[in-house]
Amino acid sequence: MDYSDIIEKDLNAIFPEDSGDIAVEASRYSLLAGGKRIRPKMMFMTYEMLGADDKIYDDVRFYASTLEMIHTSSLIHDDLPCMDNDDLRRGKPTCHKIYGEGIATLAGDLLLTEAMVRLLQISCLKPEYALAGYKMAELTGVRGMIGGQSIDLSSENLQISLDKLYELQAKKTGALIECAIVTPAYLMKDNDPMILPLLQKLAAHIGLAFQIQDDILDVISDAETLGKSTGKDERDNKSTFVTLLGFDEAVKHLDMEIEGAHKVLDELECKGCKVDEYRKLVDYLKTRGA
Repeated sequence: MDYSDIIEKDLNAIFPEDSGDIAVEASRYSLLAGGKRIRPKMMFMTYEMLGADDKIYDDVRFYASTLEMIHTSSLIHDDLPCMDNDDLRRGKPTCHKIYGEGIATLAGDLLLTEAMVRLLQISCLKPEYALAGYKMAELTGVRGMIGGQSIDLSSENLQISLDKLYELQAKKTGALIECAIVTPAYLMKDNDPMILPLLQKLAAHIGLAFQIQDDILDVISDAETLGKSTGKDERDNKSTFVTLLGFDEAVKHLDMEIEGAHKVLDELECKGCKVDEYRKLVDYLKTRGA
Protein backbone atom coordinates (compact mmCIF):
# COMPACT_ATOMS: atom_id res chain seq x y z
CA MET A 1 0.00 0.00 0.00
CA ASP A 2 1.34 3.44 -0.95
CA TYR A 3 -0.21 5.46 1.94
CA SER A 4 0.26 8.75 0.00
CA ASP A 5 -3.35 9.88 0.36
CA ILE A 6 -3.38 9.06 4.07
CA ILE A 7 -0.15 10.97 4.65
CA GLU A 8 -1.38 14.06 2.81
CA LYS A 9 -4.71 13.98 4.64
CA ASP A 10 -2.98 13.79 8.03
CA LEU A 11 -0.53 16.59 7.18
CA ASN A 12 -3.35 18.82 5.95
CA ALA A 13 -5.14 18.43 9.30
CA ILE A 14 -2.20 19.46 11.50
CA PHE A 15 -2.74 23.22 11.24
CA PRO A 16 -6.06 24.99 10.52
CA GLU A 17 -6.20 26.52 7.06
CA ASP A 18 -7.80 29.74 8.32
CA SER A 19 -5.78 30.26 11.51
CA GLY A 20 -5.08 33.91 10.74
CA ASP A 21 -1.46 33.44 11.84
CA ILE A 22 1.19 34.10 9.20
CA ALA A 23 3.68 31.62 10.74
CA VAL A 24 1.01 28.90 10.56
CA GLU A 25 0.29 29.85 6.94
CA ALA A 26 4.00 29.61 6.10
CA SER A 27 4.27 26.27 7.89
CA ARG A 28 1.35 24.90 5.89
CA TYR A 29 2.90 26.21 2.68
CA SER A 30 6.06 24.17 3.19
CA LEU A 31 4.42 21.17 4.85
CA LEU A 32 1.93 20.74 2.00
CA ALA A 33 4.33 21.58 -0.85
CA GLY A 34 4.48 17.97 -1.97
CA GLY A 35 7.53 15.74 -2.14
CA LYS A 36 7.90 11.99 -2.14
CA ARG A 37 7.21 11.65 1.63
CA ILE A 38 9.85 8.94 1.82
CA ARG A 39 10.25 9.13 5.61
CA PRO A 40 6.58 8.68 6.58
CA LYS A 41 6.25 6.01 3.91
CA MET A 42 9.20 4.13 5.40
CA MET A 43 7.46 4.21 8.77
CA PHE A 44 4.44 2.51 7.24
CA MET A 45 6.75 0.08 5.43
CA THR A 46 8.32 -1.00 8.72
CA TYR A 47 4.85 -1.32 10.22
CA GLU A 48 3.89 -3.70 7.43
CA MET A 49 7.22 -5.51 7.49
CA LEU A 50 6.79 -6.30 11.19
CA GLY A 51 3.26 -7.61 10.81
CA ALA A 52 0.88 -4.64 10.44
CA ASP A 53 -0.77 -4.83 13.87
CA ASP A 54 -4.11 -3.01 13.51
CA LYS A 55 -3.96 -1.94 17.16
CA ILE A 56 -1.15 0.54 16.45
CA TYR A 57 -2.13 1.67 12.94
CA ASP A 58 -3.48 5.06 14.07
CA ASP A 59 -0.39 5.61 16.21
CA VAL A 60 1.92 4.86 13.28
CA ARG A 61 0.00 7.49 11.31
CA PHE A 62 0.48 9.95 14.16
CA TYR A 63 4.23 9.40 14.36
CA ALA A 64 4.60 9.42 10.57
CA SER A 65 3.03 12.87 10.21
CA THR A 66 5.00 14.14 13.21
CA LEU A 67 8.23 13.00 11.60
CA GLU A 68 7.35 14.79 8.38
CA MET A 69 6.82 17.98 10.41
CA ILE A 70 10.35 17.65 11.79
CA HIS A 71 11.77 16.93 8.34
CA THR A 72 9.98 19.94 6.81
CA SER A 73 11.22 22.21 9.60
CA SER A 74 14.77 21.21 8.69
CA LEU A 75 14.16 21.95 5.00
CA ILE A 76 12.83 25.44 5.76
CA HIS A 77 15.87 26.22 7.89
CA ASP A 78 18.34 24.59 5.46
CA ASP A 79 17.03 26.80 2.65
CA LEU A 80 17.51 30.08 4.53
CA PRO A 81 20.18 32.51 3.24
CA CYS A 82 22.15 32.02 6.47
CA MET A 83 22.41 28.28 5.74
CA ASP A 84 22.24 26.78 2.23
CA ASN A 85 20.57 29.83 0.62
CA ASP A 86 18.19 28.03 -1.75
CA ASP A 87 15.40 29.50 -3.83
CA LEU A 88 13.70 26.24 -4.84
CA ARG A 89 12.31 23.32 -2.85
CA ARG A 90 10.03 20.54 -4.12
CA GLY A 91 9.68 22.48 -7.35
CA LYS A 92 8.33 25.60 -5.63
CA PRO A 93 9.84 28.82 -4.22
CA THR A 94 11.30 28.18 -0.78
CA CYS A 95 9.46 29.41 2.28
CA HIS A 96 11.59 32.52 2.81
CA LYS A 97 11.15 33.55 -0.85
CA ILE A 98 7.40 33.73 -0.26
CA TYR A 99 7.17 34.87 3.36
CA GLY A 100 10.54 36.47 4.13
CA GLU A 101 13.38 35.19 6.28
CA GLY A 102 11.85 36.08 9.63
CA ILE A 103 8.51 34.33 9.09
CA ALA A 104 10.26 31.36 7.46
CA THR A 105 12.46 31.00 10.55
CA LEU A 106 9.35 31.07 12.74
CA ALA A 107 7.62 28.55 10.47
CA GLY A 108 10.50 26.10 10.88
CA ASP A 109 10.52 26.71 14.64
CA LEU A 110 6.75 26.21 14.78
CA LEU A 111 6.86 22.88 12.97
CA LEU A 112 9.63 21.60 15.22
CA THR A 113 7.98 22.82 18.42
CA GLU A 114 4.56 21.46 17.50
CA ALA A 115 6.17 18.12 16.65
CA MET A 116 7.62 17.97 20.18
CA VAL A 117 4.19 18.89 21.58
CA ARG A 118 2.70 15.96 19.69
CA LEU A 119 5.36 13.57 21.00
CA LEU A 120 4.63 14.69 24.57
CA GLN A 121 0.90 14.47 23.97
CA ILE A 122 0.92 10.84 22.85
CA SER A 123 3.41 9.90 25.59
CA CYS A 124 1.00 11.33 28.18
CA LEU A 125 -1.93 9.42 26.69
CA LYS A 126 0.09 6.22 26.19
CA PRO A 127 3.07 6.13 28.57
CA GLU A 128 4.29 2.90 26.96
CA TYR A 129 5.20 5.02 23.92
CA ALA A 130 7.51 7.33 25.87
CA LEU A 131 10.64 5.63 24.51
CA ALA A 132 9.48 6.11 20.91
CA GLY A 133 8.95 9.83 21.55
CA TYR A 134 12.22 10.18 23.42
CA LYS A 135 14.18 8.54 20.60
CA MET A 136 12.56 10.73 17.95
CA ALA A 137 13.34 13.87 19.96
CA GLU A 138 16.90 12.69 20.60
CA LEU A 139 17.53 11.98 16.92
CA THR A 140 16.24 15.45 16.08
CA GLY A 141 18.63 17.26 18.43
CA VAL A 142 22.39 17.63 18.79
CA ARG A 143 22.90 13.85 18.75
CA GLY A 144 21.05 13.70 15.43
CA MET A 145 19.73 16.06 12.77
CA ILE A 146 20.68 19.39 14.36
CA GLY A 147 24.10 18.04 15.31
CA GLY A 148 24.64 17.15 11.66
CA GLN A 149 23.52 20.59 10.52
CA SER A 150 25.95 22.13 13.01
CA ILE A 151 28.89 20.12 11.62
CA ASP A 152 27.77 21.03 8.10
CA LEU A 153 27.75 24.76 8.78
CA SER A 154 31.02 24.76 10.70
CA SER A 155 32.70 22.81 7.87
CA GLU A 156 31.96 25.29 5.09
CA ASN A 157 35.03 26.12 2.99
CA LEU A 158 36.96 23.34 4.74
CA GLN A 159 37.97 19.92 3.49
CA ILE A 160 36.89 17.61 6.28
CA SER A 161 37.97 13.99 6.71
CA LEU A 162 35.92 11.14 5.31
CA ASP A 163 35.21 9.97 8.87
CA LYS A 164 33.85 13.41 9.76
CA LEU A 165 31.71 13.38 6.62
CA TYR A 166 30.27 10.01 7.64
CA GLU A 167 29.45 11.45 11.08
CA LEU A 168 27.88 14.55 9.52
CA GLN A 169 25.62 12.60 7.19
CA ALA A 170 24.75 9.90 9.73
CA LYS A 171 23.30 12.72 11.82
CA LYS A 172 21.98 15.23 9.30
CA THR A 173 20.36 12.74 6.91
CA GLY A 174 20.52 9.40 8.69
CA ALA A 175 18.95 10.33 12.02
CA LEU A 176 15.45 11.05 10.68
CA ILE A 177 15.65 8.01 8.42
CA GLU A 178 16.41 5.98 11.54
CA CYS A 179 13.31 7.52 13.16
CA ALA A 180 11.25 6.42 10.18
CA ILE A 181 12.54 2.87 10.14
CA VAL A 182 12.71 2.02 13.85
CA THR A 183 9.72 3.82 15.41
CA PRO A 184 7.15 1.07 14.70
CA ALA A 185 9.44 -1.40 16.49
CA TYR A 186 9.15 0.74 19.65
CA LEU A 187 5.36 0.69 19.32
CA MET A 188 5.19 -3.11 18.90
CA LYS A 189 6.14 -4.69 22.19
CA ASP A 190 6.37 -8.36 21.21
CA ASN A 191 9.16 -8.23 18.64
CA ASP A 192 12.23 -10.44 18.56
CA PRO A 193 14.85 -8.38 20.52
CA MET A 194 17.24 -8.66 17.57
CA ILE A 195 14.84 -6.86 15.24
CA LEU A 196 15.64 -3.37 16.56
CA PRO A 197 19.43 -3.51 15.99
CA LEU A 198 18.83 -4.91 12.51
CA LEU A 199 16.46 -2.02 11.74
CA GLN A 200 19.09 0.42 12.98
CA LYS A 201 21.69 -1.18 10.67
CA LEU A 202 19.23 -0.98 7.79
CA ALA A 203 18.61 2.71 8.54
CA ALA A 204 22.35 3.42 8.55
CA HIS A 205 22.81 1.85 5.11
CA ILE A 206 19.73 3.53 3.63
CA GLY A 207 20.65 6.91 5.11
CA LEU A 208 24.14 6.82 3.64
CA ALA A 209 22.90 5.53 0.27
CA PHE A 210 20.35 8.35 0.20
CA GLN A 211 23.00 10.98 0.93
CA ILE A 212 25.65 9.64 -1.45
CA GLN A 213 23.07 9.63 -4.24
CA ASP A 214 22.13 13.20 -3.25
CA ASP A 215 25.78 14.23 -3.64
CA ILE A 216 25.96 12.50 -7.02
CA LEU A 217 22.73 14.11 -8.23
CA ASP A 218 23.97 17.55 -7.22
CA VAL A 219 26.63 17.04 -9.91
CA ILE A 220 24.74 15.25 -12.70
CA SER A 221 21.08 16.23 -12.40
CA ASP A 222 19.14 19.46 -12.84
CA ALA A 223 16.68 21.56 -10.86
CA GLU A 224 13.70 20.62 -13.02
CA THR A 225 14.26 16.91 -12.36
CA LEU A 226 15.01 17.21 -8.64
CA GLY A 227 12.70 20.08 -7.74
CA LYS A 228 15.58 21.84 -5.96
CA SER A 229 18.75 23.67 -6.88
CA THR A 230 21.76 21.71 -8.14
CA GLY A 231 25.44 22.59 -8.22
CA LYS A 232 25.18 23.91 -4.65
CA ASP A 233 28.01 21.81 -3.26
CA GLU A 234 30.56 23.23 -5.70
CA ARG A 235 29.12 26.73 -5.23
CA ASP A 236 29.45 26.52 -1.45
CA ASN A 237 32.77 24.66 -1.50
CA LYS A 238 31.34 21.78 0.54
CA SER A 239 32.94 18.47 1.34
CA THR A 240 30.77 15.70 -0.10
CA PHE A 241 31.22 12.06 -1.00
CA VAL A 242 31.89 13.17 -4.57
CA THR A 243 34.44 15.88 -3.71
CA LEU A 244 36.29 13.68 -1.20
CA LEU A 245 36.15 10.36 -3.06
CA GLY A 246 35.76 11.35 -6.68
CA PHE A 247 32.71 10.55 -8.78
CA ASP A 248 33.50 6.91 -9.62
CA GLU A 249 34.46 6.03 -6.06
CA ALA A 250 31.31 7.70 -4.73
CA VAL A 251 29.27 5.47 -7.04
CA LYS A 252 31.13 2.45 -5.65
CA HIS A 253 30.33 3.53 -2.08
CA LEU A 254 26.68 3.93 -3.06
CA ASP A 255 26.70 0.36 -4.37
CA MET A 256 28.32 -0.84 -1.13
CA GLU A 257 25.60 0.75 0.99
CA ILE A 258 22.86 -0.70 -1.21
CA GLU A 259 24.46 -4.14 -0.96
CA GLY A 260 24.74 -3.72 2.81
CA ALA A 261 21.05 -2.83 3.05
CA HIS A 262 20.08 -5.94 1.08
CA LYS A 263 22.18 -8.12 3.43
CA VAL A 264 20.33 -6.70 6.44
CA LEU A 265 17.03 -7.37 4.66
CA ASP A 266 18.18 -10.97 4.17
CA GLU A 267 18.59 -11.26 7.95
CA LEU A 268 15.21 -9.68 8.60
CA GLU A 269 13.59 -12.01 6.08
CA CYS A 270 15.07 -14.98 7.94
CA LYS A 271 13.25 -13.70 11.04
CA GLY A 272 9.91 -13.75 9.22
CA CYS A 273 9.77 -10.10 8.19
CA LYS A 274 8.11 -9.10 4.92
CA VAL A 275 10.92 -7.28 3.13
CA ASP A 276 9.79 -7.03 -0.51
CA GLU A 277 8.74 -3.37 -0.31
CA TYR A 278 12.00 -2.41 1.38
CA ARG A 279 13.96 -4.20 -1.34
CA LYS A 280 12.16 -2.06 -3.93
CA LEU A 281 13.01 1.09 -1.96
CA VAL A 282 16.68 0.14 -1.65
CA ASP A 283 16.90 -0.49 -5.40
CA TYR A 284 15.11 2.82 -6.04
CA LEU A 285 17.87 4.67 -4.17
CA LYS A 286 20.26 3.82 -7.00
CA THR A 287 18.04 5.38 -9.68
CA ARG A 288 16.43 8.16 -7.63
CA GLY A 289 16.46 11.42 -9.56
CA ALA A 290 18.09 9.88 -12.60
